[in-house]
Amino acid sequence: MIMSYIKFAGLIILITSSFVLKAQNNFMTLGETSFALNHKVSKNYSLNFATRSRYFIYNNQNLQYQQQQIDIFHFSTIALNFNHDLSLGIYYRNRDLFNTGSDEVRITQQFNYKKQKLGIRYGHRFRAEQRIFNTKTVFRQRYRFAVDFPLSGEKLDVGEPYFLSSLEALLSLSKPDKPEIDQRSTAQIGYQLTENLKLQIGLEYRLEAFNVKTKHNLFALSSAILKI
Repeated sequence: MIMSYIKFAGLIILITSSFVLKAQNNFMTLGETSFALNHKVSKNYSLNFATRSRYFIYNNQNLQYQQQQIDIFHFSTIALNFNHDLSLGIYYRNRDLFNTGSDEVRITQQFNYKKQKLGIRYGHRFRAEQRIFNTKTVFRQRYRFAVDFPLSGEKLDVGEPYFLSSLEALLSLSKPDKPEIDQRSTAQIGYQLTENLKLQIGLEYRLEAFNVKTKHNLFALSSAILKI
């Protein structure tokens, strides 16, 4: 079962590579580094704070480093029961500082359903977002299916690696623009460094606005998640 999911993630990356080879003119590679703090306030209420840095690695058919943005966001989550939870988030993105676009404030409503079987956790996430820019507001709907599991046994222990992968569909609507449809595919390897600290690296492929003018973006992901 576990090997089948890893093979599936490998297939995603292989398909991604074929898209990239066919679309060099609309292809970019970016890096994204994040740090998150998670805190459980009570049995049913938790907080998440995170900061994220995004930067160009390959753009305009050239290797380069250029900072694109800095993100700061917060989520408050209420657990309805063991498998279901609701979240409200607020997000700030700064691009003006780097002359790469408009700043953004985003408000997010989220419903999450997860289930675990034989050491594999399945997750369904639904999000509604209001993306507020200087000149317009974009209403975006998102659905993500994700799986994660330890690579040693059925239970993740300190000092052990784990695997996580997801597929996500996005629909963006705004008054001045045509609707845009995106798709994202992600595969990552994580490591439970201590009881409260996880490290993750991986790749995410984004097929953006493929119903209007397709863009192919590949993200190199790295993150640290600390539970306090």
